[in-house]
Amino acid sequence: MQQSASVRSDVLPDSRFAHDVLNGLSGMQKSIPCQWFYDYRGSQLFEEITGLAEYYPTRTEIAILRANVEKIAAHIGVGATVVEIGSGSSRKTPLLLHALSQLRSYIPVDISEEFLYASVRELKTLMPGLQCTPIVADFSDPRALRSALSMLPKEGPRVGFFPGSTIGNFAPDPSRALLRNVGDLLGSGAWMIIGVDSTQDPAVLVPAYDDARGVTAEFNLNLLARINRELAGTFALEAFAHEARFDTQHGRIEMHLVSKQIQQVRVLNRVFSFNVDETIHTENAYKYSVAHFDEIARAAGWTPIERCSDDAGGFGVFLLQRNP
Repeated sequence: MQQSASVRSDVLPDSRFAHDVLNGLSGMQKSIPCQWFYDYRGSQLFEEITGLAEYYPTRTEIAILRANVEKIAAHIGVGATVVEIGSGSSRKTPLLLHALSQLRSYIPVDISEEFLYASVRELKTLMPGLQCTPIVADFSDPRALRSALSMLPKEGPRVGFFPGSTIGNFAPDPSRALLRNVGDLLGSGAWMIIGVDSTQDPAVLVPAYDDARGVTAEFNLNLLARINRELAGTFALEAFAHEARFDTQHGRIEMHLVSKQIQQVRVLNRVFSFNVDETIHTENAYKYSVAHFDEIARAAGWTPIERCSDDAGGFGVFLLQRNP
């Protein structure tokens, strides 16, 4: 059923969302950056995905953190400030915060304002005395990240927390740039705890991004519903299908929305044509090998100190330290 084409009053045609959508749909390979998945409904759906049987990264990373967080905390020391990058539901966060001695403050950064504040309220019920400053920002935007981290206290260790293998949404060069930007802002001697997925088996990967219940498909299609709602889009959601594919050349899972028919779609009064089987590329999830991620981290000015992994060795939680 085609969604409403009304435009929300708080979303202007020259917003970053509009710019990214219009530019992305104008390319030879249509694409939309994956950060725009995360309106409130998209954030809810992603949290549902993390609990699916096929989606191994979340439960694997939680198990790794539980087994190793005391060792990680011992490296960091007393009085730390934790900055969580792309905090989402902050479900893994209490594992780290409880382990740190004399925690100074917690700064979650996320693009979805409503979801961020709901997550913070829930976290504060678990940790009533927590000093928390939520920041609504797109962490992939260096200016937004700089503004978000401008309020960091001068005292105590600074810790970037970047779980969920979200670094895999970035190709190697942007990954290096992001880690370099975060390191520059956190400063010399800062720490980074980051989840990295190295799984390469398509039989494991593809179901993780195309589950039997269709939750990931709904998550992908929700992007079109958001465009309809916020940018006067006329996407008929039933005219597109979700597809996950593994690109062996680049070592990444790709998510696409596939047009089922010849059709035209309007967004902010611009018309975009689709052929049968033409796709909108909505996400990459790079599966960096240990050696490749080590190279990326070092090139961005970080030294790997520890890598904690599951028994299979396919998922790792790295502890990095920023070079002087």
